[in-house]
Amino acid sequence: MGRLFRIKLRFRRFLRRHSWVATIVRSFTIFSVAFGGAFGFISGALSQHSGYDPNAFAIGVSFLFALACLWIVSLGIRLRLMRRRLRTIAMHNEAMADRNWELQEAEQRASTLFEAQDDLIVLRDLDGLITYANDAYCELAQVSRSELIGSTATLKVLEQGDTALESSGTRVYDQKIEGPLGPRWIAWREGLVRNDAGAPAEMQSVGRDVTDRTESERALADARDQADAANRAKSRFLAMASHEIRTPLNGIIGMSGLLMDTQLTPEQMTYVKAVKTSGDALLALIEELLDYSKIEAGKIDLEHRPFALSGLIEDITELLAPRAQTKGIEIAAYVDERLPMQVTGDSARLRQVLLNLAGNAIKFTATGGVALIVEPGIWPNEISFLVRDTGIGIAPDAQQRIFREFEQADDRIARSYGGTGLGLSISDRIVRRMGGRITLASTPGAGSTFEVSIPLAAADTGEPNSFAAPDLAGQSIMLVAPQSIEVSLISRRLQRWGAQTCIVSDANVAEALLPERSWHAILIDHTLGTPAMEAIAGAARIHATHRIVMFTPATRQDLSASETAMFTGYLVKPLRASSLAARLTTSPEIAAPSLIGDQSLAIEAAAESAPTAPASTPPDKGLSILVAEDNEINALLMRSLLTRLGHNVVITTNGEQAMESWLSARSAGTPYDIVLMDIQMPRLNGIETTKQIRSHEAGQSIRRTPILALTANTLVEDRYACFEAGMDGFLIKPLDREKLEEALAGLAAARHIAA
Repeated sequence: MGRLFRIKLRFRRFLRRHSWVATIVRSFTIFSVAFGGAFGFISGALSQHSGYDPNAFAIGVSFLFALACLWIVSLGIRLRLMRRRLRTIAMHNEAMADRNWELQEAEQRASTLFEAQDDLIVLRDLDGLITYANDAYCELAQVSRSELIGSTATLKVLEQGDTALESSGTRVYDQKIEGPLGPRWIAWREGLVRNDAGAPAEMQSVGRDVTDRTESERALADARDQADAANRAKSRFLAMASHEIRTPLNGIIGMSGLLMDTQLTPEQMTYVKAVKTSGDALLALIEELLDYSKIEAGKIDLEHRPFALSGLIEDITELLAPRAQTKGIEIAAYVDERLPMQVTGDSARLRQVLLNLAGNAIKFTATGGVALIVEPGIWPNEISFLVRDTGIGIAPDAQQRIFREFEQADDRIARSYGGTGLGLSISDRIVRRMGGRITLASTPGAGSTFEVSIPLAAADTGEPNSFAAPDLAGQSIMLVAPQSIEVSLISRRLQRWGAQTCIVSDANVAEALLPERSWHAILIDHTLGTPAMEAIAGAARIHATHRIVMFTPATRQDLSASETAMFTGYLVKPLRASSLAARLTTSPEIAAPSLIGDQSLAIEAAAESAPTAPASTPPDKGLSILVAEDNEINALLMRSLLTRLGHNVVITTNGEQAMESWLSARSAGTPYDIVLMDIQMPRLNGIETTKQIRSHEAGQSIRRTPILALTANTLVEDRYACFEAGMDGFLIKPLDREKLEEALAGLAAARHIAA
């Protein structure tokens, strides 16, 4: 069936192509039928043997006429159907013509659009021959379209960029092309396209001139590189400046500290304290500038280690207490018991922020006090640190400005109180780096409250809490003290522990309230004066189980022996929660240490008073210490400090001498117990000297010599370099006498254990 259809189809195609053949065949057939039919009819009618019957003839003629009419009707119907079909075909042809015209018009528009575009468009066949190129491509190639079509011409490439392949198969790359107006950067997109059905695919390349964008990106990259280089240069300059400033500052602060340990007149002591205070202020300024440069360069790194929250806050208040008490104001802290004892975070950076905020609060507060309150934040694992003061306050228009670099509330405040205007900016950046925020609420003349909210998760150290809140439910405690920030926080803490508190600021009122009930404890502030203290303490003997006096370290020497006998204990302000709990839960039969005979208080009093003799050396045999220091003043300072601590010191001025001295002591059988190594020294620096010492120790089975770095460089990379070289510790200039003593004491203890 299919073969017959194909034959018929081919025959029809042949007749369409050769219509004259069809006409001849059709005419011959019609003529033959008509002639044969007429001839046969006439012959039959005229024949003698035809048996002509007129009736039959009429019937036959009628039948033939009917057939002819039927055939004519059939032809009419067929013609009508053909006319309808022709009208349909004509309408279809007209629609096809319109569609064809639209397609031609769209093709012309597309061609015009392609030609009018600034993008380069070129089509190539599989052999690389150009089949189409728009005007933009011809203009860049400086060749006419007729010359390009059918050729393998390419543009002159000056520089090839990176190539990327998209998931759709499109290849993307950049090229620097030589053009009539100079080199141009072209971003190409290449992919296979099929223009005609059945035709092979062609490679279409569309290029866009991105010279401006590329040059802008390169200019930005160059600017970024220059900015990075400038930042590195600035960091190097700050590190060098810090080193060059810290080195003489180490001598100033250290020598003034040694001078204060000698016999001085009151006038000389005043001058020496002024020198040391100025040196400390200069050191604080250098620390601020270095912190700002680190934060600006993005080199601030955060630690995530467990630390005691209450201990950190109480250490800060105790550290700032002397400054506050010198100004005649109070500083106190309160940590909410709902918070975990141990949290995970960067305690050093948090300490830096809170010291800055609390230090500013003390600076700008003349009366009243400063409170550091820690309580849960509004989000899970968030802790809020509130630094509240009763100082001068901040105007509303300056509350946002003070967080910017080198900005203060106004010029009058800057002249009156000093400062660089960097502290709040540094604190704000550190807090944001920790994922927190700083907010400020202030009223001019009434004080300010800075709130630092930071996410700090509870630390799972597996250790029991070092402090457990006492149960004071049903116990009555009286606080006899002037209305102040610390008294209100003490009352708040006692109420959290379940106690019923009563704050009284008048001694007579306190004496009148004593007989009304049985008091678990009465806390008396030393600021009430000696007569009031004696009267209240005497009256409270039969009414209060615990009679506790509160005083500052500066006023404890004012207590006489007769006064201390009236009390069962004492507390030093600012109060620690653990000390308050221990004093309130201790049995009254256990006598508290005497205020006059307390050895710790006597030592503290001696430390605060002007020394009259050099510090005594420790009774144990000192360490043998090698000091490598090229600065003569710092070398003299190190010799004096270490000698006062009872150690044997050998000074060398460069790395080569230090290495020779270390080798000589090792070969003589008297190795050094420790080496204090300056980093920047002539000939051989501290890093290389340490590497040589560690290399020598690695080749022999000898005891490792502890090496501590002495440097004025405080950058993190400097510390890493020291530890990578094999050093065991890091001491920053200006040297902290207590840190140096702690480091040496730890090494001495390790030596005794090893022995």
